[in-house]
Amino acid sequence: MNIQELYKLYQQHPCITTDSRESPANSIFLALKGASFNGNQFVVKALGQGCAYAIADDPETVEETLASLPAEEQQQLDGRIIYVADCLQTYKDLAREHRRQFPIPVIGITGTNGKTTTKELIRAVLAEKYNVLATEGNFNNDVGVPKTLFRLNSSHEIAIIEMGASHPGDIKTLAETAEPTCGLITNVGKAHLQGFGSFKGVCQTKGELYKFLASREESVIFINADNEHLVSMLPDTAWVSPYSSNPQNAEGCVCGEVVACDPFLRFRWRESGIDLEERSAQPEWYEVSTHLIGAYNIDNMLAAITVGLQFAVAPSAICHALESYQPTNNRSQLTVTEHNHLIVDAYNANPTSMEAALLNFRDMQVEPKMAIIGEMRELGESSREEHGHIVRLLKQCHFQQVWLVGDAYAPIKCHYRKFHDVNEVKAAIAQEQPQGSYILIKGSNGTRLFELPSLL
Repeated sequence: MNIQELYKLYQQHPCITTDSRESPANSIFLALKGASFNGNQFVVKALGQGCAYAIADDPETVEETLASLPAEEQQQLDGRIIYVADCLQTYKDLAREHRRQFPIPVIGITGTNGKTTTKELIRAVLAEKYNVLATEGNFNNDVGVPKTLFRLNSSHEIAIIEMGASHPGDIKTLAETAEPTCGLITNVGKAHLQGFGSFKGVCQTKGELYKFLASREESVIFINADNEHLVSMLPDTAWVSPYSSNPQNAEGCVCGEVVACDPFLRFRWRESGIDLEERSAQPEWYEVSTHLIGAYNIDNMLAAITVGLQFAVAPSAICHALESYQPTNNRSQLTVTEHNHLIVDAYNANPTSMEAALLNFRDMQVEPKMAIIGEMRELGESSREEHGHIVRLLKQCHFQQVWLVGDAYAPIKCHYRKFHDVNEVKAAIAQEQPQGSYILIKGSNGTRLFELPSLL
């Protein structure tokens, strides 16, 4: 079967499952492979549990499982198995075919830091006017993006697709799957260096979204005009809609500025001044009080505002959405407990986001300050250098207490307390019971620092 024929089969059985433990009646099982599993081993099980068809790419493995069945049952099941060259590629191709059934705007979002927060802010803004489909959780890879696209239905008016990457070519593949009509890169920084090889590799991979959009007619790129790396990556043919928090870049941009960060971000913004000559007055300033920690979040806010204006969401509705947004998933959250104030940013960490979090915490007008800092993963040969940079930055911040978590900090000379893992931190908390502090908790997800807030 070609993709069009497979898609017709999908239309008759509009549910694709990749987990044999979830095999709804009349669905299609698609046998994906991973580092430690082979979905082809579960084709027979999925068909026996209710799937109407199965798509497989390893005939030998499937035949081995069929061999244990009676000949008549083998023949019956064999007629419901469709073989393809590569199940993952077929999954992406089918998802693209499904996406093409809906002529709606699709916003692609990638970036080293802030892409999930920005996605959620854009979703909140657009939801003031539209029925929005958006990536849930961390479904932003070559399995998650198709899964999201298959959720599209005729009720949706706009879609937001988050795209993650850890290797060159990842964003190109995801863009070709989702076929966004507009998009943005939040920023580029030092993350997944083990996969990308260098910061240049990060830029080239993230820039694949720009290249895709620039190749499509009437596509729009939303861009932070203050970010020199992003500006330098723009193709000459790109149609851009810029935003800025720098007064020197304000002309033609949605612009904003931080009013306060005590500790929540409060900022003001106004629409682009590009048509000022046709107006009798300057654009109106709108002030927004958010529930996000960190002045660096103004870029995420301005991105959401710019997207909202592009899709004709009223400024008052944009402000309402941004003021109502509550962060979740351990991203830029302030948690007030019986004993402490916690700034929880423990979902992930890389050198760029770690530096931003530390500088923001340093500038907060609160005392005393304690930082529990986890190691940063997937940095490859740059790991020691980058962890050393973070320790030097911590010394400049003069926090009252610093705890370093993870073996990446072990060889770095400093007077800070070091812990092998989160369990050692838990034991220290139980014994010492820190109280009355503002505590920043920041580290890669694998360090499991997200287990600490309930203990503090």
